[in-house]
Amino acid sequence: MRFPAALALLLSAAPAASEEIITSPAPASVSVSVYRAPDRASDEAMNLDWLQGYALVTEQRTVEIPAGRATVRFEGVAAGLFPESAIVTGLPSGVREKNLDADLLSPRSLYARMFGRPVILRRTDLATQKVREERAVIRSGPDGAAIVQTAAGFEVANCGGLEDEILYPDAPKDLSAKPTLSIETDSPVAHKATLSLSYLAWGFDWQSNYVVQMNADGRTADVSAWVTLASSDSTSFAEAETAVIAGKVNREDSTHGEKPSGGELELTCLLSQLAPPPPAPPPPPMVMPAPAMEMADIVVTARRAGAMNAPVTVQQEGLGDLKLYRVPVRVTVAANAQKQVALAQRHGVKMEALYRADVHEDRVGVVRQMLRTRNRKEDGLGLPLPGGPVTVFEPVGSGPDQGSMLLAGEGGLPDRAVGEDVEILLGEATQIVASAEEIGSSKVSRTVALNVSNARPVPVRFEARISSGGTVEGISPRRLARKDGRTIWSVMVPARGKASLTYRIVNSD
Repeated sequence: MRFPAALALLLSAAPAASEEIITSPAPASVSVSVYRAPDRASDEAMNLDWLQGYALVTEQRTVEIPAGRATVRFEGVAAGLFPESAIVTGLPSGVREKNLDADLLSPRSLYARMFGRPVILRRTDLATQKVREERAVIRSGPDGAAIVQTAAGFEVANCGGLEDEILYPDAPKDLSAKPTLSIETDSPVAHKATLSLSYLAWGFDWQSNYVVQMNADGRTADVSAWVTLASSDSTSFAEAETAVIAGKVNREDSTHGEKPSGGELELTCLLSQLAPPPPAPPPPPMVMPAPAMEMADIVVTARRAGAMNAPVTVQQEGLGDLKLYRVPVRVTVAANAQKQVALAQRHGVKMEALYRADVHEDRVGVVRQMLRTRNRKEDGLGLPLPGGPVTVFEPVGSGPDQGSMLLAGEGGLPDRAVGEDVEILLGEATQIVASAEEIGSSKVSRTVALNVSNARPVPVRFEARISSGGTVEGISPRRLARKDGRTIWSVMVPARGKASLTYRIVNSD
């Protein structure tokens, strides 16, 4: 049974006479820079159920600082704030102490913190609907039965035909409705200060998402790149200057900070565990529930005001060995949500489609589809490409769906700088088969035949990357390429045809 708590009757606890408490309810402006999860590969998708990246948050706040000692409370900071990382500038006298309030004002935390303290118990007789109020003292924790002490003795709330509600005449002063960072100051004079608060907070992450639409010629593609940033924090940052950082920062973090707690209060009548429950009411008519909106379903595309069809494109800047991608307009980094803005859009990018397999001596690995291009302007790209998942679509050339795009595969793209080769590995091939067998051997070498067959009605390019403990020599054909320490065999396999390679592996010793 849910036990209600009347938060509306709370009165703020009076501050100590020796120290004044000043509250800044919200920042005047804020910027958020999101860093990618350090242990996640750049071409691996975010885990939306466990975001392990972090953000650098910088806020500007104007506060009236009193003379003498005072506590300044910054409400609405990120719930995942690392207190040790917080820096406050703009105070001539500096900061004496910093604290992150770990308990939020909620029915559960309020009940737990009021243990042994007087409250008002409002009781409604369910049979007569008469209401009475009396003073009581909480004598149990927030889990299980609610035990209170009244003038009549110890009682269990919500039992014996009564519906009980607790009213709190006051609350502990360190409970806040929002995540709050507090600092202690000691100023010789009263003054108005514009403070800058910067801190790191966990529970954020970002990635790039690429959509490749192959053109009908099979040699070019239109590429759309999007930056998706996600937050699992309970705090929203409205109209924030936003940026994402690519690259790995050498930051050691053994434990996450303590996230402010809160939650609902769930209390049960002790007697319900001793007596059988009353018969359940008949079930209501079945209604199909609306699908739950999870964080993965919330994708917001930022667009410039007054230009409904013009997506906002992030701007790339240098940051030492890192890359910074800045969103040129202010956006809201919402709590428990995602935001998506355009990184780049390129048309007519040169794109080679092929199939590839890794071969070690006479053992052939999985044959996979692959797209390959070069990150150069003359090939249609020429910009830093932060890693992320890739979705590939191909046009339908015949049938009732002719002219439409169908999903061809999904893969990942590692971080690629300008000038580098871009290779996108897709799924396992189903119509291209490769096999190898040893067809001869001697004391100094082995001879291997590699065969590939194409069941598709069109020619395809196949590439084998051959590695060995010895030296690989081509027999038929004799000339083979070398790249990244491997022998490369590249061949065009005819439609519904086959191709073969014979090579010799010469022992290194």
